[in-house]
Amino acid sequence: MTVSRGHSPMTRRTALGAIAIGAVGVTAAACSTGSSGDTASGAAASKSAEPSAGITFSPALDANANPSPTAAFSVKVSKGQLNPDVKLTNSRGTVVTGALSEDRTTYTIGEPLGYGNTYTWSGTAIGDDRKTVPIQGTFTTLTPQEQANVVINIADGQEVGIAAPLILKFDSTVTDKKAVEKALTVTTTPETEGSWAWLPEDNGSRAHWRSKEYFAPGTKVSMVGKLYGLDHGDGVYGAADVTSDFVIGRSQIVKADATSFKIDVMRGSDVLMTLPCSYGSGDLDRNVTRSGIHVVSEKHEDFYMSNPAAGYFNVRERFAVRISNNGEFIHANPETTGVQGSSNVTNGCINLSLDNAQQYFNVAIYGDPVEVTNTRIPLSEADGDIYDWTFSWDDWKSMSALKGEVTSSSAPATPSNAPQLSGISTTPPTPARQGPTG
Repeated sequence: MTVSRGHSPMTRRTALGAIAIGAVGVTAAACSTGSSGDTASGAAASKSAEPSAGITFSPALDANANPSPTAAFSVKVSKGQLNPDVKLTNSRGTVVTGALSEDRTTYTIGEPLGYGNTYTWSGTAIGDDRKTVPIQGTFTTLTPQEQANVVINIADGQEVGIAAPLILKFDSTVTDKKAVEKALTVTTTPETEGSWAWLPEDNGSRAHWRSKEYFAPGTKVSMVGKLYGLDHGDGVYGAADVTSDFVIGRSQIVKADATSFKIDVMRGSDVLMTLPCSYGSGDLDRNVTRSGIHVVSEKHEDFYMSNPAAGYFNVRERFAVRISNNGEFIHANPETTGVQGSSNVTNGCINLSLDNAQQYFNVAIYGDPVEVTNTRIPLSEADGDIYDWTFSWDDWKSMSALKGEVTSSSAPATPSNAPQLSGISTTPPTPARQGPTG
């Protein structure tokens, strides 16, 4: 046999041995578990590398949803704890007020956010496996189509009369009156039965809260309206929360019997003063002093009044106390002094002498009832603004959005034919309302 140079001679036995060894090797490789064992170990290692801490945002960070700025914003961790570096920052870089729970599993925002603003979560959490996970995410709060502002008739700390209603005047129409009324809470001390009622629209919605009976003197009244972030209906949201805290003063009622040609100013059960007067002449409807419970709403020491229907313009009036928005005042009128106490000749107002008008002016406050009787036309919504006491208690409650059906009738707060006036009012101004800063 010829053998090539550089190779060892191979016998047939050697070749067969090599083939046998190769076959054994193939069999060993096919039966071995070494390769699959390595794969399982890698998967387990990969799974154990995932952090145990789970992060949950509330509301969820959904790019298609814009939460209300008053939602309950928080971030939570499961199987771990939040680190003190967790925070929510607005688009100006200001950190929003928040607090970490004692067990460090929840961070909760403690103030309302702004409308249409973008906010960013940041910080870290550490899992039970001691691995750190980031807290990150961004969301944008909703942008209202319109924001509703509210003017309240009674200033904080003001002392008012026993017939004063609490009035919320919205600058837009509230279509979801039930939602808004649910957000209004009135607390009285001592407890006093009362109800909200929605009066006809007047360039916006009007909600009045009235007690069933006159307030007891000294009653404390507190109203909280959680209106910011609340959907008022049709894309209108509240611009700010509102509050009003006031106290009921002494009991003072004006008894005004038109057939007596006088008024009696009652302080409690006592007659504080009896003043000769003249009521509306009653010849024309516009001159009739309306019968019913009027409410003092303004005081003017000096002003000029015009009433084209009655034929007078820029007439100076003194010590005038408004009792309705149809032009009814208790005020001084020297021109009728000669018949005060004996005849009714006015254009609907209650006229007094200068001295008597000043005496009454000095003791009248917002919310005092003036009970006019024995005239042929009753006070009604046609006389505008505060005619709350013309309703029976059952009828009043029926105008609550929660207890009855709200009517859709319309009556202006100030009748179009009411006398016009100008001058300096001594009625306390309504304080400005503040919105959220978050």
